Amino acid sequence: MLPLKKATFILGYPRVLLSILVLLGVSTLLHAQETEHLLKGQILNEKEEPIQGATVTVQGSTRGVLADEQGRYEIMVDRDAQLVFSYVGYTTQVILVAGRTEINVALQPVTDELDEVTVVAFGQQKKESVVGAITTVRPSELKVPSSNLTTALAGRVAGLIAFQQSGEPGADNADFFIRGVTSFGYSNRPLILVDGVEVPASELARLQVDDLASFSIMKDATATSLYGARGANGVILITTKEGREGKASISLRYETSASQPTRNIELADPITYMNLANESSLTRGRTRQYQWEKIERTMAGEDPMIYPATDWQSLLLKDRTFNNRLNLNVNGGGKVARYYVAATYNKDNGMLKVDNRNNFNNGIDLKTYGLRSNVNINLTKTTEAIVRLNSTWTDYTGPLGTGADFYRQIIRTDPVLFPAYYEPDAKNLTTEHILFGNAGAGEYLNPYANLMRGYRDYTNAMFLAQFEVKQDLDFILPGLKASGMYNTTRYNYYQVSRTYTPFYYILSAYDKQTGEYILNNLNPTTAHEYLTYTEDSKQITSEDYFQGILSYSTDIRTDHSVSGMLVYNMQNKISANAGSLQNSLARRNLGLAGRFTYAFQDKYFLEGNFGYNGSERFAKEHRFGFFPSVGGAWYVSREPFWKGNIQRIISNLKLRGTYGLVGNDAIGSLEDRFFYLSEINPNVSAAGYTFGSEFGNRINGVTEGRLENRDITWETSRKLNLSAEIGLFNMANLVVDLYKEHRYNILMTRAHTPNTMGVAVLPQANVGEAESKGIDISLEANKNFANGWFVSGRGNFTYAEGKYIKYEEPDYSAFPWRSRVGIPLGQQFGFVAERLFIDDEEVYNSPQQFGEVLGGDIKYKDIDQDGVITNLDMVPIGYPTIPRMTYGFGFSLGYKGVDFSSFFQGSAKSSFWIDAAETAPFVSLATGQKNQLLQAYVDDHWSEDNRNLKALWPRLSDIASTNNNRVSTWFMRNGSFLRIKQVELGYTFKETLTRRIGIEKIRMYINGTNLYNFSKFKLWDVEMGGNGLGYPLQQVYNFGIQCSL
Repeated sequence: MLPLKKATFILGYPRVLLSILVLLGVSTLLHAQETEHLLKGQILNEKEEPIQGATVTVQGSTRGVLADEQGRYEIMVDRDAQLVFSYVGYTTQVILVAGRTEINVALQPVTDELDEVTVVAFGQQKKESVVGAITTVRPSELKVPSSNLTTALAGRVAGLIAFQQSGEPGADNADFFIRGVTSFGYSNRPLILVDGVEVPASELARLQVDDLASFSIMKDATATSLYGARGANGVILITTKEGREGKASISLRYETSASQPTRNIELADPITYMNLANESSLTRGRTRQYQWEKIERTMAGEDPMIYPATDWQSLLLKDRTFNNRLNLNVNGGGKVARYYVAATYNKDNGMLKVDNRNNFNNGIDLKTYGLRSNVNINLTKTTEAIVRLNSTWTDYTGPLGTGADFYRQIIRTDPVLFPAYYEPDAKNLTTEHILFGNAGAGEYLNPYANLMRGYRDYTNAMFLAQFEVKQDLDFILPGLKASGMYNTTRYNYYQVSRTYTPFYYILSAYDKQTGEYILNNLNPTTAHEYLTYTEDSKQITSEDYFQGILSYSTDIRTDHSVSGMLVYNMQNKISANAGSLQNSLARRNLGLAGRFTYAFQDKYFLEGNFGYNGSERFAKEHRFGFFPSVGGAWYVSREPFWKGNIQRIISNLKLRGTYGLVGNDAIGSLEDRFFYLSEINPNVSAAGYTFGSEFGNRINGVTEGRLENRDITWETSRKLNLSAEIGLFNMANLVVDLYKEHRYNILMTRAHTPNTMGVAVLPQANVGEAESKGIDISLEANKNFANGWFVSGRGNFTYAEGKYIKYEEPDYSAFPWRSRVGIPLGQQFGFVAERLFIDDEEVYNSPQQFGEVLGGDIKYKDIDQDGVITNLDMVPIGYPTIPRMTYGFGFSLGYKGVDFSSFFQGSAKSSFWIDAAETAPFVSLATGQKNQLLQAYVDDHWSEDNRNLKALWPRLSDIASTNNNRVSTWFMRNGSFLRIKQVELGYTFKETLTRRIGIEKIRMYINGTNLYNFSKFKLWDVEMGGNGLGYPLQQVYNFGIQCSL
């Protein structure tokens, strides 16, 4: 506080104080006018065309403007300010003003490899020259809080239909098909290549997004024909990161997450279970299953050992589980050598509980480790060597059986028959082992005992070593290059199990007065507590691959560009423990492939490709196949007439078209390798003959299985693709692909064989044909704003349908609805359920159904009108189980260090069926057990009090219904859904802050996946389809941090 005199002095001179403030303000204003001035200029692209909407901001402030239609701008700046010029798709430039009044800028297109160069078969091409249907996904878009890369594919890639039907660690691979199902042959799976080498889907699942440089989906003939025999189902082409010249850069990403089921199946409580179990018996004219005393005592909670009410779900399953993921990578190098080294650790836990009564882990514990090293070495000025080493291995500990098995066992286990385990009676007070509950002679299923009775371990390891040499041959001919690559991969799988036999007990006596009970051991001589050791499976596979490439490219004058390439490759696979003579033989393929391209004025492009492949599976006359393709593209927007308003609206337009043939030798069973050889079984007891009257004189006989067929050959695909790439307003890109495919020479079993052939096994032949067609659409848009905001949106849509063209089947001329010709591939056949029967009288007056049928049971339509429901009344019902339509869309926005993104995934035009036999309540199974009761069936089933003819569940029954359990439209459900797949919020700390602690960049984020599903189906997660009783999909909440040093 000021002294009184001093305060009085200051307050006494207000005019002096005011004058000082005015002088300070005026001097500041004059100084600002001296240092700030108006700056003008124009922003052009590399073709000297104006860039409307380009952003000009003053670095370190929020001041900024946007360029007008002519690319011109005006902004007030300080003479020493730095201006930031930016636009989506162009390299940002920072320029010092230095007192200038005009600055004109020419922005250059982004030189990011994914934007400028597209990865194609056996190499790379300029993006503008690509004529094939190739969708490239930025690896960053595939980052999800999961250790399985395939779970990120659904809805993110145009032309890729993917869906996931299990959330179990180690068994949660998504199913995926490029442009849907195009054949009814053995395989519809795409070829997967990582750094040019084929890998199984299980290895795709273990790839780390942080290690990926590019991820491409190749869909049409021009894109895939170079792979010849392996490319008919499309190709997923992935490359991994390589080192960059410069100081060492270290990146770290750590995530920890909590996961829980997206939806659990709701079961009825034990009291409702018993009441409706009684109804199921009484309504069929049989006696009740449970007496009132048991129901009342169970309801009162009296002695759960005598009147059990077992909640198997809470006993076996966790509410949630926790997982961790870590990736560390280092890259850098100098003029001679560059390196990229990465290490990965993932730990996933399952939903099964680990019980402390055991001294071992019987839950699901999955650990995945990975090491990767990519080293590029410049041996000379013209020679580069690349050494790639990669190893991944998985250590799994889990229950005997899969996690999905226990989810199904819960549904199949009676909640009131016996407790999971008994508390010791008087004679078992000192018994150390668990007294597991059971009934009958001990043959009943006790899922708790099954979970506790042991565990299994497996190790799944892969080691890859690859050496590649690239040689520039300009000294021979400018533009000539050669490369060679050798790759060897070893796969090892080893599983052991450790098991004990549980002691099962049954209640033998009970004193209601004292509450004491006596237990009887059902298996005292066969049960044991010690763990036995069993080696379940050993698999060792070795794969070798060699590839040689000779390529040439040149420009002729200024208007013409040509290139050509020849590729030779060989592949060899062998199993050390094959198990059979056929499997012990090496699997070999070899091929020659070529590409020729021509470009005129960077506006007109032509491309021709071929693959000439050999497969061991066919006879010499069909061993090699030739698969050519041709394609072309026209950059319409580069024509002189493309200017003015149309150019401002459609800033880019490229039309593409391709046509060609692609083969597939993955036909028939992989165990059935050599079709040109007969299958003879020389030592068959059932075909033997006894000489004399003594059985000891019996000699085994010879049988003939499959006859040789030297005409079996490649399954071939004829593909047509028409595309348009459209740029809109210099901020959005739209790609539309229309395609049609005809698949012929599909291998199938003959339906008609002359009796005079005398064959015991129907032969196979290339007689099937199928056709598919569809559309792929992708859209991406980006926008930066002068005030520091950015927003981007993306979406894709895929529609794919296929149908049978030729399918050999019995003569259905009298029953045309039974024929597959002309109907969708994968179409389900079933009965048409009209409704539930009104009463027993209607049953009597209707066509004969299956078994015992009463009012309230399902009434099927008599299609052939013969008065009896038979298999001839089955017709195509619903859509195929694999969706025809998938889509995804999302957006991202940010301001300074804050970013937010969301993504939605959808699926439509698919059907699935509730398994009526598996979910039928109260029905005794082969194990002696009775099924649980779903709450949905409690809420909506036919009864004498609820004669709803469209009820979810028909009339209850305590025995398996041979009528209601049929595949029909009654239990058919719509598989369509829209899912909030992922939402993420992140913050990147300012570099000025992080550099103080020696860190280049820190970003922290939280995200969630599978957050909500919009669907009419509520019993389980609809994406699981008919697999809904298995291990549920997971909803994940995740926290992560990324650091760069």
